[in-house]
Amino acid sequence: MKLPALAASMLLAFGAVHAPLAAAQAPAAPQAAGKPFVWENATVYFLLTDRFNNGNPGNDGAYGRKQDAAKLRGFMGGDLAGITAKIREGYFQKLGVNAIWITPPVEQIHGSTDEGTGKSYGFHGYWAKDFTAVDAALGTEDDVRTLVDTAHANGIRVVLDVVMNHIGPVTEQDPVWPASWVRTGPKCTFKDAKTTQDCTLVDNLPDILTHSNAPVELPPQLVAKWKKEGRYEREVKELDEFFKRTGYPRAPRFYLVKWHADWVRKYGFDGFRADTVKHTEASVWKELKKEASLAFEDWKKANPSKRLGDQPFWMVSEVYNYSIRHGHKFDLGGGDTADYLVNGFDSMINFSMKSDATEGYEKLFSSYSKILHGDMKGYSVLNYLSSHDDGSPFDALRERPYESANKLLLAPGAAQIYYGDESARLLKIEGAVGDATLRSFMNWDELAANAQRGTARVAEVQDHWARLGRFRAAHPAVGAGVHQMIHHSPYTFKRTWQKDGVSDRVVVALDLPGDKAVAIPVSGVFNDGQTVRDWYSGKTAVVKGGKVQFDSRSPVALIAQD
Repeated sequence: MKLPALAASMLLAFGAVHAPLAAAQAPAAPQAAGKPFVWENATVYFLLTDRFNNGNPGNDGAYGRKQDAAKLRGFMGGDLAGITAKIREGYFQKLGVNAIWITPPVEQIHGSTDEGTGKSYGFHGYWAKDFTAVDAALGTEDDVRTLVDTAHANGIRVVLDVVMNHIGPVTEQDPVWPASWVRTGPKCTFKDAKTTQDCTLVDNLPDILTHSNAPVELPPQLVAKWKKEGRYEREVKELDEFFKRTGYPRAPRFYLVKWHADWVRKYGFDGFRADTVKHTEASVWKELKKEASLAFEDWKKANPSKRLGDQPFWMVSEVYNYSIRHGHKFDLGGGDTADYLVNGFDSMINFSMKSDATEGYEKLFSSYSKILHGDMKGYSVLNYLSSHDDGSPFDALRERPYESANKLLLAPGAAQIYYGDESARLLKIEGAVGDATLRSFMNWDELAANAQRGTARVAEVQDHWARLGRFRAAHPAVGAGVHQMIHHSPYTFKRTWQKDGVSDRVVVALDLPGDKAVAIPVSGVFNDGQTVRDWYSGKTAVVKGGKVQFDSRSPVALIAQD
């Protein structure tokens, strides 16, 4: 079989420079001196907690949930302790990850439902039963606190996934909330704002009345549950204090604002990823951002030794089908538009990256840089190539894992690694229907065995992702800087960044030949006589005649002074 030029060059280079276990031995890279963390350059590792790592088999099978789900639609044992264990092992640090996004850990419905794809349970976290409790299948409050504290101690921020739009499906064990809280129809038709917001996303997914300002009492299910658990008086007292302090009406959305902000105040989460954002009124998120920011400042004051820097609370929005090209104006149809960036969000998940990645490097990189430093200046996007609910990922068959890493981790903007991107975890699973095929358990066994995946081996794929990731983590210019091409062949570009008196400059060369060392142009970025480092190979060299040549046969050069 004839390989594409990129794949062939990668194989030649990797065969020359990689030992079979290089990925397992790669050290975590230090932050470059004086280079701060900025969210615009964040590398965010997105994982489904239940599908990542089982750190405590003792919590499997919580609430008597049965093992009768359709393929990949039931709980599989991953938990909060499993994430913490991988932080302690240095797994994320080795990848250059500086933020972890976890799916909602709140207590899920106890029963199951069938949305037409087989019997399903709330393993993913988006079917809440109680927004104030940790789901026992994922762990305990102590497990949440330990995870966040351990991440912070290792220089990693933690982003909490939150839902304002809906509660979990109705089952025999999980009765519907009162009509003053939720609607159960009609189903959304997505023609305009009304038919996107004043409706249920799908059948049997009760939609919270986020538009309402009418006071409501607690759902009787929660009252009974909290009394049984012995915390009713405490929860009510806290709610009374919240509504007295804020002056908000006791409307459904403000209960949720309080409950979500409590996770920040209690544990120190650094940001929110907001789910199903376009299905609520945009102003809801500004209200949530205000209370979460206050909670974050309270946590930082109470935990000065645990805080990471002094960045404000961060929020990224999931507006389905949002593209970086939409900027501040997302079209809801029917002449209705929304600007989510002025309603509490610092960043938007960029759904178009997976299709934009089919373009060449320069078209992709230059167009993104122009938008981020133009219409979207002061904000950013979170790019991704695969995710938990996108049925059209880039490279669905994992045939181009090196190119995927290059485009995702070197594109302007923040980067979202979906768990297993770095190890070519399969996204097509026989017998799994719908989005379940995207949600298999993390392929740790394949990674340990350096299994074959097409023309590549997964541990060597991971090593490539890790080298790019550590370079990115050390240099804010990669994601946050201004892009400019330097040379066509080999394709070479520079990124420059400056903020608050701190600057950063890098040069990157891609698709280098695997059979010889080549001189790489760096004029205008690094001066003759300067010693620069290639973060990919670890080699150093001195700039001569506006170029630098490393004693390396690597397919990529990641060049900086530190």
